[in-house]
Amino acid sequence: MKQVNLGIIGGGTVGSGVYHAWRQNGALMASRLGMRVHLAQIAVKAFDEPRPYPIPESLLTTDWRSMVRRPDIDIVAELAGGTTVARDMVLEALRLGKPVVTANKALLSAHGEELFEAAGQSRANLYYEASVAGGIPIIKAIREGFVGNRITHLFGIVNGTCNYILTRMKQERAGFEAVLAEAHRLGYAEADPSLDVDGHDSLHKIGILASLAHGFWVRPETVHVEGIRGLSQADIQFAERLGYTIKLLGIIKAASPAGRAGRAARGSRIQVSVYPALIPSSHVLASVHHVFNAIFVRGDIVGDTLFYGRGAGKDATASAVLSDVADAALDLKFGTPCRVPPFVPHERAGAVIPIAQAVSRYYLRLTVLDQPGVLAQIAAILGRARISIASVIQPEGHAGDVVPLILMTHEAPNAPLAHALDRIQRLAVNRAPPVMIRVESFD
Repeated sequence: MKQVNLGIIGGGTVGSGVYHAWRQNGALMASRLGMRVHLAQIAVKAFDEPRPYPIPESLLTTDWRSMVRRPDIDIVAELAGGTTVARDMVLEALRLGKPVVTANKALLSAHGEELFEAAGQSRANLYYEASVAGGIPIIKAIREGFVGNRITHLFGIVNGTCNYILTRMKQERAGFEAVLAEAHRLGYAEADPSLDVDGHDSLHKIGILASLAHGFWVRPETVHVEGIRGLSQADIQFAERLGYTIKLLGIIKAASPAGRAGRAARGSRIQVSVYPALIPSSHVLASVHHVFNAIFVRGDIVGDTLFYGRGAGKDATASAVLSDVADAALDLKFGTPCRVPPFVPHERAGAVIPIAQAVSRYYLRLTVLDQPGVLAQIAAILGRARISIASVIQPEGHAGDVVPLILMTHEAPNAPLAHALDRIQRLAVNRAPPVMIRVESFD
């Protein structure tokens, strides 16, 4: 039986998880592939660093360059993390014509365009299924399964830490800080949780998906990002009363109708954003709880599809890494650089629209004086901005001079809404900064 040799850079949580999974199911992979994947060596920072799964010292080296340059290493898996040395690792392997598997979303977000160009020049594939949504095969689905579709909408719950926090806040009426502390105790949140709760982890992932789906490289600085740190228990409860659930979504939407007769393939304009949103509690994404991820994809031919599963962790990520290793092994077996290229820029005039131009419905929570004429003042400001009010709620049981006022609007661009809120905040009857959360109804 033919054999290919795999070298792994990184022996921490993910690297040791891949080793453990390979030991467990390597023979099964061989029977399915008709060839063996032999794990030849693992490059690590130190032999004695803590690992979830032990790795025999005979497999370890601290010299990643020597391992990558070994003539018998056929495939390199970069599982070290980071965006500096990891970039050198991937480029070195590609320069030698060796296919690379990576789980490094931050690296692809920062240097993806350069890495895919290097892969194209060397005719060595770059596989990255594990970089987005852990064990959910979303990269392969978009790259191969939906190759005959234009992706018109994609909504993703792609950060398990945030989804865990929002689930607990809704189900237990707990506050953000208390749930964050519990998430840290359980290992769902890092000591510094800002990468997760401020939306940057979701930014890395949604940028990769947007680039793949729309055929031009989406730079991180063009993506609007809001996290969940400012969400209050009051907004979660008001949303529930209105029939909605709040989720942190990564959002990719065509800014104009796709698939129209005569529409050119070039020049697509898309919204790429990360922000908390109200979604109908009846929608399937609203039932995605705790650390699970889910990605809703709408294609112009296939229609609506949903991908659900564990989006992080050593085992889910290891599953995705081994899937990519299997693809790389088969490509080598049959002498093909790749079947479907990892990323093909085909919409060179495509662009991400500024958030100011994005159109949405809105949930607004205002804190105002409880006196006649207040709603009329607010409605007048919104009316001058051409923002239509869909419904108004002034909850009972809030005795005193200051009360909450909840408004739901019809669709409007973000820029006039932001201007209107600035004017509302300066009203004498206003007593706190207005709260605005966008509403996504998946129409």
